[in-house]
Amino acid sequence: MTPSDQAAPAHPVWTPWRTVFAFGLVSLAADMVYEGMRAMAGPFLGSLGASALTVGLVTGAGEAVALMFRLVTGPWADRSQRHWRLTVVGYAMTAVCVPLLAVTPFLGSAGLAVAATLIVLERTGKAVRSPAKSALLARMATSTGRGKGFAVHKALDQVGAFTGPLLLAGIAGLTGLLWPGFAVLAIPGALAMLLLAQLRRRAPIATRAEPDDEATVPAPTGRSAWAEVRAAALGADLPGTFHLFSLSAALTTAGLMTFGVMSYRFVEAGLVAAAVVPLVYALAMAVEALAALATGGMFDRWGGRVLLVVPVLVAAVPLCVFTDQLTLVLVGVVVWGAATGVQDSTVKAYVADLVPAGRRATAYGVFAAVQGLGALAGGALAGALVDHHARLLAMVIGVLQAAAAVLLWRTTRREPRR
Repeated sequence: MTPSDQAAPAHPVWTPWRTVFAFGLVSLAADMVYEGMRAMAGPFLGSLGASALTVGLVTGAGEAVALMFRLVTGPWADRSQRHWRLTVVGYAMTAVCVPLLAVTPFLGSAGLAVAATLIVLERTGKAVRSPAKSALLARMATSTGRGKGFAVHKALDQVGAFTGPLLLAGIAGLTGLLWPGFAVLAIPGALAMLLLAQLRRRAPIATRAEPDDEATVPAPTGRSAWAEVRAAALGADLPGTFHLFSLSAALTTAGLMTFGVMSYRFVEAGLVAAAVVPLVYALAMAVEALAALATGGMFDRWGGRVLLVVPVLVAAVPLCVFTDQLTLVLVGVVVWGAATGVQDSTVKAYVADLVPAGRRATAYGVFAAVQGLGALAGGALAGALVDHHARLLAMVIGVLQAAAAVLLWRTTRREPRR
């Protein structure tokens, strides 16, 4: 820790549960901002004159940066021990960049370029804060149980992810314009920063080093600077169980189709009207939040073995959503939400258990990059097969989940018994 990070609290100290809940509220407010932006980014860029290709390049570049840059920011957080500073900077980039999009329609020909830059910068902020934030949350949730702590945080996160796009849609419906919604998002952005400042002052548990923090920061090896950076970015010194788990999660993510692919399929089949799709998505988000909350306590009791249910759920999704019966399609959406909730609420807690405390931010960066590659491969696979080869897609997903289950089983056999 830096001296500033170790400063003694001048305010009443919050309990561990209050600390975790407050961090969840920070994510709720920030998710309103950036998920609201992501929901409207395509139409907004189009209103500024962007082509479909430009929209794809800008949003794709943003998501790539948000995942791959964590290979740099994770090791950076661990080596500098400036987890709080990186977390604050990352959230500030989101709180500033998204509301500034409201100005771009008034910049004339420069508006599109400025908007594209702001979108990529906001995603860069996500990459800056995410590994450091997850490492801080892992430390905060030590007393509450990491499974329950991450589950509560995920559930609050989902509330923001749901309400942000709804807020922008409502404002756009009332005004007939897209830019006022971005201006309004300055309010939850400012609230997130205020909550984060309070959290920093009242949660000293997140600023104290754990016993093995210093011992697990790699010592110089005599390798070149580039070799050191490359080894850190790839997690070369992280345990083998972590890498097995990362590969398993990547295979699971590759099979966990995006809601966009599923909704495209059942709208094309005439089972659900396009106007009703947001309601179906809301159903999935509600199930995801409930599944996250339900899984936390089970993870604290049984560890990573809880995740063995995820490949089973993922394999069942295409068997339901690719049918011609609305009831089965909705069951598939519910199963998809449950699988997403179980996985997203527990993987970060499990990573914290698998790696030394001083290497958690690095591990979160590596894990996100590997999972991102799985998502990219899965998106390409689903896009290529969903139109005319849905049965083949379901079979391939089943094979991927069988492989993921084997890797996860091997991982859980190596973890300490609870």
